[in-house]
Amino acid sequence: MKRQFVTVMAAGAAFALMTACGTPTNTNTTVNRANSNGNMTSNSNMMSGSNMTSNSNMTANSSMTSNSTNPMVGGAPMLATKDIIDNAVNSKDHTTLVTAVKAAGLVETLKGAGPFTVFAPTNAAFDKLPKGTVDTLVKPESKAALTKILTYHVVAGKQDAASIAKAITDGGGKATFKTVAGGSLTASIDGKDVILTDEKGGKSKVTIADVMQSNGVIHVVDTVLMPN
Repeated sequence: MKRQFVTVMAAGAAFALMTACGTPTNTNTTVNRANSNGNMTSNSNMMSGSNMTSNSNMTANSSMTSNSTNPMVGGAPMLATKDIIDNAVNSKDHTTLVTAVKAAGLVETLKGAGPFTVFAPTNAAFDKLPKGTVDTLVKPESKAALTKILTYHVVAGKQDAASIAKAITDGGGKATFKTVAGGSLTASIDGKDVILTDEKGGKSKVTIADVMQSNGVIHVVDTVLMPN
């Protein structure tokens, strides 16, 4: 996929290119509600905004260190007063995701009140896909497929690193999250990293956690997640 493409990501990645929110439990219980046609809705039962972590990765410990500022992403400051789109466009590592989100017509959705949790694939993540995939997905005739992939990177509600880690612990090592696309993502811990497993068995690591937004939170991931 080409870097020249300008996060959901509706997921992600658009993981933008990622619906009511539920409470995460275990591998047999999904966390959030999403409508089957991929349209996102805001939830009045928002999870409270958590503090920002200073670490680059999530850890299994639910009592995570926090800072008063967001981490830098793609060489740019991420302001908690800005929405998901307004921050994503400033990251040099997410130009492909932003391009995909625009092609899918998800910009206004991801600028909405939310809150949304977005697992945002980097340009390098898109580059792992077979050659020509992004070119094909951003074509008008591929809009439905692109939208499904992007919204698969989005979970309704604000799931910060601490709540995801707690869900994994409470679930005995795994937690299942319902995405806006309708499919599920499974989160687990590998060492100090949170790993997301998609419905095809692909794995993506959270490389930057808790990038707080005015309408949710972004977690940067290193691989594009694919729904069934």
